[in-house]
Amino acid sequence: MSRTARSRTPQSGPTHSRAIAGPGSIALVDVNCFYASAERAFDPALEGRPLVVLSNNDGCAVTRSPEAKALGIPLGEPWFKLAPRAKEWGLVARSSNYELYGDISARVMELLGRYSAWLEMYSIDEAFLGVKGTPEELQRQGFAMKTAVRRNIGVPVCVGIAGTKTLAKLANKWAKHNPAFDGVCHWDAVPAGQREKLMAGLSVIELWGVAARLTKRLNGQGIHSVLDLARADPVRIRDRFSVVLMRTVLELQGTPCIPLEEERIGRDQLIFSRSFAAPITTGTALRQVLSVYAQQASARLAKHGLQAKVLTAFAATSAYNPLGSVYPSVCVTLPMPTADPVLLARAAHTLLPRIDDGVRYAKAGIMVTDLRPAGQQAPLAVFANPHEERGIGPLLEDISRRYGRGSIGLGHAGLRNGPDWTMKRGMMSPRYTTDWTELPVVKAM
Repeated sequence: MSRTARSRTPQSGPTHSRAIAGPGSIALVDVNCFYASAERAFDPALEGRPLVVLSNNDGCAVTRSPEAKALGIPLGEPWFKLAPRAKEWGLVARSSNYELYGDISARVMELLGRYSAWLEMYSIDEAFLGVKGTPEELQRQGFAMKTAVRRNIGVPVCVGIAGTKTLAKLANKWAKHNPAFDGVCHWDAVPAGQREKLMAGLSVIELWGVAARLTKRLNGQGIHSVLDLARADPVRIRDRFSVVLMRTVLELQGTPCIPLEEERIGRDQLIFSRSFAAPITTGTALRQVLSVYAQQASARLAKHGLQAKVLTAFAATSAYNPLGSVYPSVCVTLPMPTADPVLLARAAHTLLPRIDDGVRYAKAGIMVTDLRPAGQQAPLAVFANPHEERGIGPLLEDISRRYGRGSIGLGHAGLRNGPDWTMKRGMMSPRYTTDWTELPVVKAM
C-alpha cells in the first residue's frame, strides 16, 4: 500500500474540517461497501466472491459485497443462519476489524485532502469536499480522485458533485448504482430531462435525512418521489413539516442551506457499552467489566480535557431471554466533577447490589454525563482527590497506548488473560497496517 501525503485537515471528534466553505461546488466521496473493500485491499482472493463482514461478537452481517447482495442476503442477517449454506454459496465471512478500517479511513481522508479547498468527514467511509471549476474540470477531478484512491489505498470510491450537499448525495447515489456514470456523476453535467427522470424514479425515503415515518407523512400529502419534493413550495413544507425539511427542499432546488459542520468541541456524554461474547452470571465478573469501562471513560475524559459530574451504570439480559428481560441500573451524582478512574469505578460498582448471581447478563455499560472542562471548578482542600492530582488516569492511558491494552490496569480492571466476556472476533483478518506483528508479507518467487 502506498503512503499518502499528510492532509492539512486536523482530526478531532466525529468530524474534521479545514476552513469555511466558500463559493463553489461540493463533492461527496464515498467508499463502496467500505468494510468489504478494506478486507479485499489486502486479500485479492476475496475479489468476486460473496463476502459479509459481521457485527460485534460475529453476530450478523453489517456489510455485504455486491456478490453477497446478489444472493439475497439481507442486511442484519444473523451469521448462524448463513453459516450452514456458506460453503454451498462460496460465502466468506470476516469479523469486524475496526483497527484496519479506521486506518484505511484515515488514509483515504488524507489523500482526498489534496484535492479540496475544505473537507468535512461525514462518516468513516465518506466525506464532503469543497471543489471549484467548470463542470468539465470537476468531472475530470472526480475521476482523478477515484483513480488516486483506488491506486494508492486499494479501495473503490464513487464521487457525486453538485452545488449543495443534498444534491451531491443524490449524484453520488446515481454514480454508484448507474453504470453509465462510471462511478463519477456531476449534477450539472447531466441533462435536465435525465435529472428529472432519475428523481422521479426515487422515493423520498432515498433522500438524506428522510426516514420511514416522515416518508409516510409526505406520501399523505401527495409527495412520493424526490421530484415531487423538489417541486414543492418550501414555505408550505416548513409550515406543515419542519425547517429542516424546508432546507432539504431548497437544497434540491439548488440553494445551499446545510453548512459545513464545524469541529465539535463540546460533548454531551460518553458511553462505554458492549454485548458479551459469553453471558456474565456473577457479580464478580461484572465488577471487572465495570472497572474496565470506568478506566476507559477516565482515559477518554482526560484526552478531551473533560470531567464528569454524573455516572450511570447498567446491565441487561438478552431481549430473547426466556425468563424475561432484566435491566438493572443506577445513576450516581459524583461529589465533584472528576475524570479519576478510582472514583468512576466506585460509582459504577454501586450497581453490583442489584446484580443477581445466576442471571445471564448479555450486556453492560457505563455512561458519564454533565461533562465540564477540567479545572473549571477547583475543589476545597478537604475534598481534593490525590489520584486525580497525580494524573493516574492519563498515566494508565499512556502505558496502555505504548504497550497495548491489558498491559496495565487499576484494581479489578487489572492484568487479565482474555476474560470470556470480551468481544468474540473468531474470523478476523490481520490488522495489516496498525500492528507490527501482523504486517502483510510479500513472498518473492
